[in-house]
Amino acid sequence: MKWIWIALTCIAAIIAVVAVCGAMLPAGHVASRRAKFKQPAEAVWAAIDRPKTFKEDGVDYEVTRSEAPRLLETRIVGKNLPYGGVWIQEISPSPGGCELRITEHGEVYNPIFRFISRFVIGHTATIEKSLAAIANKFGEQIHVED
Repeated sequence: MKWIWIALTCIAAIIAVVAVCGAMLPAGHVASRRAKFKQPAEAVWAAIDRPKTFKEDGVDYEVTRSEAPRLLETRIVGKNLPYGGVWIQEISPSPGGCELRITEHGEVYNPIFRFISRFVIGHTATIEKSLAAIANKFGEQIHVED
């Protein structure tokens, strides 16, 4: 029985440390990544373009700015989420194709999720997955950069 109390105390201490560290982090962050594609800007635009409002992974978004084929800005409009923010996707020409930069102006409201987002998952993980998914649509291998 003594070991169970020790284990529970350790778990509670870890959760408390994570919550305190998360509370000390700023709620807002900016993260950005870019990748070059062997596609024209119009093709990459077609891969990222969205309707004015859309749902992805159970989260509601709205397009707040759209300037084809160079800039798409979306924001989270879902309610009661532990996070929110804006994504800006910018396409610019580059030799042999184009470059796509995704910048996230995110907010993580819950201190425990903030800690996990910063130290476990990483603020750029979703951006990198999105760039990889776009590259996969074109059958390309990309190198993701800052």
